[in-house]
Amino acid sequence: MIKLSLVAGARPNFMKVAPLIRAIRARDDRFEYRLVHTGQHYDREMSDVFFEELGIPAPHDHLGAGGGSHAEQTAKILVGYEQACLERRPDAVIVVGDVNSTLACSITAKKLQIPVAHVEAGLRSGDRAMPEEINRLVTDAISDHLFVTEAAARDNLLREGHAPDSIHFVGHVMVDNLLYQRERLRHWDPSQLPSARLKSTHERYGVVTLHRPSNVDSGPTLRGIVEALNQVAARLPLLFAVHPRTRAAMERFGIALDPGVVLLPPLAYMDFLNLWKDAALVMTDSGGLQEETTALGVPCLTLRTNTERPITVDVGTNRVVGVDPQAIVAAAASILDGRAKVGRIPELWDGRAAERIVQILEQVLA
Repeated sequence: MIKLSLVAGARPNFMKVAPLIRAIRARDDRFEYRLVHTGQHYDREMSDVFFEELGIPAPHDHLGAGGGSHAEQTAKILVGYEQACLERRPDAVIVVGDVNSTLACSITAKKLQIPVAHVEAGLRSGDRAMPEEINRLVTDAISDHLFVTEAAARDNLLREGHAPDSIHFVGHVMVDNLLYQRERLRHWDPSQLPSARLKSTHERYGVVTLHRPSNVDSGPTLRGIVEALNQVAARLPLLFAVHPRTRAAMERFGIALDPGVVLLPPLAYMDFLNLWKDAALVMTDSGGLQEETTALGVPCLTLRTNTERPITVDVGTNRVVGVDPQAIVAAAASILDGRAKVGRIPELWDGRAAERIVQILEQVLA
């Protein structure tokens, strides 16, 4: 029996481990696993209903790391996860994405000589001012098994000196989860979702998310983006799911949005999926949403100067437009005028990435 430890630290991580858990449970004659929640982000909405929605049980272990600075948070996770590994030594540790929990738990495992598998490896923005970029680089540098979502990620890892046989092009577990949840959504009563009421009053609309520190912690940058949103909203209602960090920044800088921008609280996964999947366009600085919009063919404008997910631009529906207000407005206008970028589904984004990962882990760990 192969013992696996799956690590998640923030809500998006659970979207990525959920397909892995379903794939592992389908082969329970070969694997046993424990899901570890580091507590990097505490979320009141992570109730039994949330995990039922994902099709997984609640975490087996909760480290309770909480907030604090990057150093404080990472240190607490290092200490807590070391104890968890010593108590129930796994045969391998699976980390996903690029949050502090990914970094801390991969370091802990390697110090204990436990193999590390990094899911969503090799992604690079080229911007080392992003904390996530440092987490990606360090995690990949010490990981034994690197599972990549796109060819560019594989090329990055090869360029950095990783052995070709340690890199596995498997597709994307985030897309696995997206397709799984979309299928579940088809069997739901839409009236159960608050977003259904919004959609009934907005025949055509755009969706906005914004949370990157580089965008929301700078008054001039945030003011410029909001100026662009107000101009776009003159043509198309925008439904803006406001991150708490962004809401606090708007209040701090005294920034107001026009009535055409409808402010929403952060939405549950299924509720938000129900909203953005039918949007005329999505405007975001989220990495995950760039990929999800490409997977469902929804036009996306990334309000950043770079992306670590180039396949969404090279193949998918995404355009990186930066944070200049005029560029944002012009890009949105091209979509609204019928000139949306035509994309296609990237290779292996077929909902079976987790199955491939589990098959490979069985081969390399057995």
